Amino acid sequence: MRTYTAETWLHGMPEEVLELLTEPDAITRWAPIAFEVLDLDTDRLRAGTRARVRGALAGRQVEFDVQVRQAHLGRLSLVATGPISIDADYRLRPAGGGSAMRASVSVAGRGLIGGLLARAAEALLAAGALTASMSRIRRELEPAT
Repeated sequence: MRTYTAETWLHGMPEEVLELLTEPDAITRWAPIAFEVLDLDTDRLRAGTRARVRGALAGRQVEFDVQVRQAHLGRLSLVATGPISIDADYRLRPAGGGSAMRASVSVAGRGLIGGLLARAAEALLAAGALTASMSRIRRELEPAT
């Protein structure tokens, strides 16, 4: 399992940022890997929330069951399980009139197809998908001018 990390400063206090990180429509705009929500049992991600999502990876349609482990106290932690496992953790703390965010994403795959898909996801992350995702979050939180 390989882990990718990125850090950034964001406008907004941790509670405001967490609101964006847990709002399903917003997540589809900033997520490192594009997906669509197929099924979600709440209107916002909370600890214990379950969802089913679909996206494309290495030219294949893939579906994942998502379980939110934590979505409060400045942290969003979830795991997406499907042909590969994606473990995502976003941690926030107050900093400089806004928030410092550290994101980490780990990917693991089993078997031939899982291994290939995991390498494809890792290639996207190594090419900057997580950093680009954090830039999209930052843009969403910028004050209107």
